[in-house]
Amino acid sequence: MLLKTSKLNSPVNRRSFLRNAGATTAAVAAMGIVAPKALFADSLTDPTTSPDTPNEIFTAALVAEDLATTFYYNVLVGPVIQDPNLAGPGGTATNVSSGGSESNVFYIRAALSEEIIHANLFRSLLGIPSVAQDPYQTFYFPSSAFETLTSFIDLLSALENAFIAAYLAAVQEFSLMAAQGTPLTYGGVTYQPSDFAEYAKIAASILGVESEHRALGRAISPTILPANELNFEQRGSVCSVYNGPNSAVKALTPFLAPGSGLSPYSLTEALCGAKTVSTPTTGVLPNKSLS
Repeated sequence: MLLKTSKLNSPVNRRSFLRNAGATTAAVAAMGIVAPKALFADSLTDPTTSPDTPNEIFTAALVAEDLATTFYYNVLVGPVIQDPNLAGPGGTATNVSSGGSESNVFYIRAALSEEIIHANLFRSLLGIPSVAQDPYQTFYFPSSAFETLTSFIDLLSALENAFIAAYLAAVQEFSLMAAQGTPLTYGGVTYQPSDFAEYAKIAASILGVESEHRALGRAISPTILPANELNFEQRGSVCSVYNGPNSAVKALTPFLAPGSGLSPYSLTEALCGAKTVSTPTTGVLPNKSLS
C-alpha cells in the first residue's frame, strides 16, 4: 500500500496552528466552552478542488486523535469511572466492581487504543518522528468533564460529532483531489489520483470507528435511547477540514488553549498511562485495491 510520508514544509507549532482562529461549532459552544481565538484562514484557495492540502488534513486529524487519546485516558482514570454504569463504586478501568458494567468500560478502553493507532498513522504520514513533535502536548477540558457520567457523555458526543464531521469532509476533499484525474503536487510531493482515492477510503474507515465511539458512548448512559438514532452521520455546516470559515477543526479550538473553567491534561501522560488501562484492538488499513 502506497503512503506518502514526506515531512511538513515547516514545523507545525502552537503559534501557527492557532493563527486566524474562528468560532467553535454549535455542539461545543452549547457546552459553554468559549474559543480563545480563531484557528484557520477564512478564505478557500480554490473552490473547484479541495481547500486543504493533504498535509493540512493529516495535521488536523493528528491533533484530533491526540485530543481524543487524552480524553479517553482521563475518563478511565478519573472519578467518573466509578459510576455504576462504568466500573462501579470502588472499581477501576482494569478491575470492574460487581456493581459496575465491564462491557461499558471495555468500550472506552478499546476507544483509547483505536485513537492511539489513528494518531500513529497520521504521525507517519506527516513524517513526524516522535510524539514530542506533535503540534500540541496539552489539551484543555472543562474541569467537570471527568467527574460525572452526564458531563462525560455530553463531551464525548460533542467531540465525536466533530470528528465524524471532519472525516466526512476529508472523504469529500480527497475525492475532489482524485477527481482531477492527474498527479497533483503539494509541498514538493507529487500524489497520484490513486493515492487520494486511498486516503478517502482510509478517512471513511476511521469515520466508521468514530461513529462506533459515538453510539457506544451514548449507550453507556441509561437515559439516552436509542444510542444509534441517526439514519445518516451528519456534517452540519462543515465544508472543509482545515481552511475556510466552516472548517471542521474549529470545533477543536476551545481544547487547545487555557481558559476559564478549563483544566490542562497532558498527552504524554495519557500515552504513558494508556499502556495500563487500554485493551488490544484489531484491524489494519483497508485494502488499496477493489479486488
